[in-house]
Amino acid sequence: MNSILPIIQKEVREIWRDPYTLGIALFLPLILLLLFAYSLNLDVENIPLAVVDQDNSAESRAYIDVLLNTGKFDLKYRPATPQEAERLLDQGRAQVAVLIPAGFSRTLLAGETAEVQTLVDGTFPSSARVVQGHVETVNEVFTAQLLEEHFSELGVGGGGLLKPAVLPVPRVRYNPSLKSANLIVPGLIGVILMAFPPLLSALSIVREKEHGSIQQIFVSPIRPAAFIIGKLAPYVVIAYIELLLVLAAARYWFQTPLAGNIWLFLLASVPYVISTVAVGLLVSTITKTQLTAMLLAVVITFMPSFLFSGFLFPLFTMPTALQWYSYLFPARYFIKITYDVYLKGVGLEVWSGQLLILSVYTAALVALAAVRFKKKVG
Repeated sequence: MNSILPIIQKEVREIWRDPYTLGIALFLPLILLLLFAYSLNLDVENIPLAVVDQDNSAESRAYIDVLLNTGKFDLKYRPATPQEAERLLDQGRAQVAVLIPAGFSRTLLAGETAEVQTLVDGTFPSSARVVQGHVETVNEVFTAQLLEEHFSELGVGGGGLLKPAVLPVPRVRYNPSLKSANLIVPGLIGVILMAFPPLLSALSIVREKEHGSIQQIFVSPIRPAAFIIGKLAPYVVIAYIELLLVLAAARYWFQTPLAGNIWLFLLASVPYVISTVAVGLLVSTITKTQLTAMLLAVVITFMPSFLFSGFLFPLFTMPTALQWYSYLFPARYFIKITYDVYLKGVGLEVWSGQLLILSVYTAALVALAAVRFKKKVG
């Protein structure tokens, strides 16, 4: 015991002197529980809906009411034309568009089956399948409602079978095959870039702190901004090479289709690659040990990029507070750009806002890392 107790006392003092590691060890499990519990939501609700009602009749309004009464759809837009509805889908503002044609009520009142076209955003295959199931349920409910109110003597034939009042004409956009790989592989580009480059750069300054070589920088005339940029550049090159390797694997190994312009995408990737390295450098300026830097980098980079970027689950399925929380992480903007280019094939006119925010975010990260390092010098 005489040999063990001094070691225990020494280790306790070391842990107490490093509050970052102690805090992460104590609170990381709780943080993981809260983040996963709230973000991994498999229920598809509050689906942003656009309805084009070209019939504008009592029957078409009744059909819309049945849609909304399911509690699954959130009617956000009432575009006048199908073209406007398609633009809303391109922009990601609507996840499903329902097109009710002219003559809808006339067909129903004649005892015939009316057609309603449903445009579904197939970016997230699992959600698209759920949406299609909701629409089929709506058609069954609407048919039963019409039978009860107007057609008790019609639509019931041999064997008690009910003739459907509405025949859905589904059309899945962007990922017609609903193949999960077409979603997961492009999304992993942003997640992987936010996982490894920050870990490498997070160790760069901390390593010099532990070895004592950082003192040479402190006494040198080099400016903090120049030091940060000098640290940034090599890791940015490594991260961009990593991006190219991942893109090549996505194209030639997984055969993931690319609907948009690859050169434009490579250009749009530059600020995101810089931001991934800058996050690691910022972590490196506020931590003292390599272990703490690695743990903190994982907590603020990989986890948010996996949970709060729209990688696996549509952001609209999350609580409103977490949707706002997702704006704090660069992966949210980059993965939106990735899906727009890979799956939708849309250009800069749709995701220029995301690119602008990402560029400002990156510049702010680099500036903050330089300021934080300057404080350490002082």
